[in-house]
Amino acid sequence: MNHIKKNDKVKIMRGKDRGKEGKVLQVMPLLGKVVVEGLNLRFKHRKPRRTGEKGERIQFPAPIDISNVMLICPNCSKPTKVGFEGKKREKMRKCKKCNNNFK
Repeated sequence: MNHIKKNDKVKIMRGKDRGKEGKVLQVMPLLGKVVVEGLNLRFKHRKPRRTGEKGERIQFPAPIDISNVMLICPNCSKPTKVGFEGKKREKMRKCKKCNNNFK
């Protein structure tokens, strides 16, 4: 079970966007990466496809390593480590700072 899920609010701890917060758009557990909305932005240059069409620069959020982000607890609004509580099938994530469970 992964400690960060889609639609979680996270804080960037390393890199050029350090200290910024955003919502997780996508989680890639096999690669150990997450995509955060509006952060770690990159440009992709696109060639013109037809005659008369212009080329363009497309901006998109690139994946960032999951170890460089920290989950923000929905209850206490602080960046926190995550613990797990309960049996295998009923496992809940738990904030280490305020001891509240959340999904």
